[in-house]
Amino acid sequence: MSGAPAALSYDQFRKEYREAQDALVSLGKFVDGRGLEKELTELVKLRISQINGCVFCVQLHLNIARKIGVDTARLDRIAAWQDAEIFTEREMAALAWAEHLTMNVRASLPEQVRTGLHRHFSEEETRLLAITVGTINAWNRIAKGLRFAPPTAA
Repeated sequence: MSGAPAALSYDQFRKEYREAQDALVSLGKFVDGRGLEKELTELVKLRISQINGCVFCVQLHLNIARKIGVDTARLDRIAAWQDAEIFTEREMAALAWAEHLTMNVRASLPEQVRTGLHRHFSEEETRLLAITVGTINAWNRIAKGLRFAPPTAA
């Protein structure tokens, strides 16, 4: 046996692996219920999904971000957020940390990222961001690995 598994639709995944799907969804609901801004978490999920090349999650989080009213210019420029000059310092601190956790998890946290994180987030919010980043990375790997077709654009 070799090669990637056959594509599995998200609906099939939900039916066949309900407990896994429910566990991942519950992590997102947990973060939402603790008060971390939904717009911020959607920007983080979108950016991490771009980095991981997960077309399903990119489209899903674009749809959600549009539905909750995230400005189109911000969505259009998230891939270049460092130079876009339209993200708040808080958002940039979250995005920098999320990127670090996704791409450099074995490396030490750069002082600039640490400073921005501690300046703009409480310990509780930092933990919630870590849960968000871990969860979207898990979703990216599942959706990409099982080749979920992207949802329809909103």
